[in-house]
Amino acid sequence: MINGFLLIDKESGITSSRVVQIIKKKFNFKKVGHLGTLDPMARGLLILAVNRATKFSSLLLQSKKSYQAEVTLGQQTDTDDAEGEVIFNHDVVCNEQEVSEKLLSFLGESLQFAPAYSALKHKGKPMYKYARDGIKVDKEARKIKIDKIDNISTNLPKVSFNITCSKGTYIRSIARDLGNQLGCGGHLSGLIRTSQQNFSIDDANQIDIVSEDNIISLENAFDDLNSITLNQSDTNAFINGITLQLKIDHDNLLRVYDSSKKFIAIGKNNAEGFKHEYLV
Repeated sequence: MINGFLLIDKESGITSSRVVQIIKKKFNFKKVGHLGTLDPMARGLLILAVNRATKFSSLLLQSKKSYQAEVTLGQQTDTDDAEGEVIFNHDVVCNEQEVSEKLLSFLGESLQFAPAYSALKHKGKPMYKYARDGIKVDKEARKIKIDKIDNISTNLPKVSFNITCSKGTYIRSIARDLGNQLGCGGHLSGLIRTSQQNFSIDDANQIDIVSEDNIISLENAFDDLNSITLNQSDTNAFINGITLQLKIDHDNLLRVYDSSKKFIAIGKNNAEGFKHEYLV
């Protein structure tokens, strides 16, 4: 069975779920899942986990992501992006410096309200379903972190920039909030995901030309982690869930190899000892 990750360069106009369906059928994979939704309008890097790699999905779902974004000021939509209905128009009277200052004010940690039309669930139901039925949901704001905003280019009413952010960050909400702070409204008019974790769009393939040869193995996907090799006795105990008492002075994730140098898991040390977090 083939296990690993596929890097897809998703085109605009297709859902992330549809990409999963196409790849699963194309290669007859048993399991496929995406590691972070890209809205239909957005394009760029979409990481797919194949077969047993789905067990490692949470490691990448927690990772930072980078985007190239374009915001159109002076026009608010109900979805906070270009696919929605225009609900508000306003003259754009701010200047380039004001746009830059307000945009950079998003750096660091803050609380963000998700768009009304989002896949975030409320009582087990996606928020976009409530929105489609005209039901307003008062969802609590969530903590996010913006690590970097650069390459800001302003050609009003449009402003483009690169942004690196924590998981759960909605760039649509950044566009909406930027417009609100500038007093003219705004929506996301373009979005490209350029990286996630250590993966880059430069290494991704479009859905029609991707092949099984492009699958990144589980071992190679986490080659940024340090490793540890166990003897046969410890390997048997480790695989069976027994905590090992090893001389490890940190709690970082480690790639784990058995005595034959075979990659078998990702493990972590804690107060009780060394134990597997994810088994291959």
